[in-house]
Amino acid sequence: MQRRVFLASAAAAAAASRARAFAETLPAAKIMLGNDVFLNETYIELRGRSVGIITNQTGVTSLLVSIVDAMRQNPEIKLKAIYAPEHGFRGDRPAGSYVASYIDAHTNLPVYSLYGPTRHPNAEMLADVDVLLFDIQDVGSRAYTYISSMAYAMQSAKEHGKELWVLDRPNPVGSAVEGPVLEPAFESFIGLYPIAMRHGMTIGELAKMFNEHFGIGAHLRVIPMRGYVGTMIWPDTGLQWVQSSPNIPTWQTTFPYLCTGLIDNAGVNNGTGTTNPFFFAGEVGIDGSHLARTLNALDLGGVYFRAAAWSPQSGFWVGKELTGVELIVFEPRRFAPVRTAVEILAAVKRVAPPAIYVKEPASLDRDWGTASLREGLLAGESAAEITSKWAARTAAFKELRAKYALY
Repeated sequence: MQRRVFLASAAAAAAASRARAFAETLPAAKIMLGNDVFLNETYIELRGRSVGIITNQTGVTSLLVSIVDAMRQNPEIKLKAIYAPEHGFRGDRPAGSYVASYIDAHTNLPVYSLYGPTRHPNAEMLADVDVLLFDIQDVGSRAYTYISSMAYAMQSAKEHGKELWVLDRPNPVGSAVEGPVLEPAFESFIGLYPIAMRHGMTIGELAKMFNEHFGIGAHLRVIPMRGYVGTMIWPDTGLQWVQSSPNIPTWQTTFPYLCTGLIDNAGVNNGTGTTNPFFFAGEVGIDGSHLARTLNALDLGGVYFRAAAWSPQSGFWVGKELTGVELIVFEPRRFAPVRTAVEILAAVKRVAPPAIYVKEPASLDRDWGTASLREGLLAGESAAEITSKWAARTAAFKELRAKYALY
């Protein structure tokens, strides 16, 4: 009898716990996203017009409702098509992997790939659409391909006479600007326009700059956020983070991504292929304690380096035992990721010269948008000497950026 009473009580407690869990709501965000404003107000201006949306798993409202589902629940919005960037509509494709077009089983809508046979929406893809919306979370790096997909969509909208609306979102790493401005000779899909590596802009601000300063000339409209301040970093917004790509699982990852995401083509592993991508820097046989002491002696803001060892489970380095440092970013507002990337490479060059191995110079130059990093590194220049070459163009970009600031 006592056992039956115990089990009944346990079941009742479990049921009550489940009821409480279902009753939980998300903490209120401190801002309104551009898509919140659109869904509450500006959608009315699209009555009678057909709409397509460029989005992925990050395209959610402040309550984590998919923008696609929210639009489909409103009978006044005529959603006709979805367009998927790198990593796909659901965000489940690895970096650089082909993304196919298909009919989505959940929505029964066509999902057109912008990372397959073409990266520009073509006439066939846009045939049933009057207005394109863009709602994807960026991470604040010039090298992240979502902003290039936005630029290509703007070019196609101009070419085919479509409007394009950008539903603005925060820059998770804030408004600070760092790093080299892209030199035209190194233009690629991970750097279309001469902007700084850490550009300090929201996607809406970038869209305005691309459209006006860089001459796309599309019929563009940006739906701004409300309550947002440009100096905010992600936790200031009160929003929940949705994994933006397979190697950016948390908002915290956006900061080291801007750092160690730039070192792998110099022969230094950055932790991709582990459960903690971008928080490592090392190679086979590096003395991690020596490298950690060297880097910590520089007193770089907001980051501490500890000796570490790891073994990637995928990618080029799979199965290799690597040593080096783990980045502990304890104060992200003071952390200068691009400068720190240069300091890491320069320190590795001093501590373990053979570890710096530029197998494909063109790839490293493309990543940085300049040859000056590679040339300075191989010549034995200090981080200060390398970064000083970028200072004038970065300062000019800051002035340009200010013209397009919305917040």
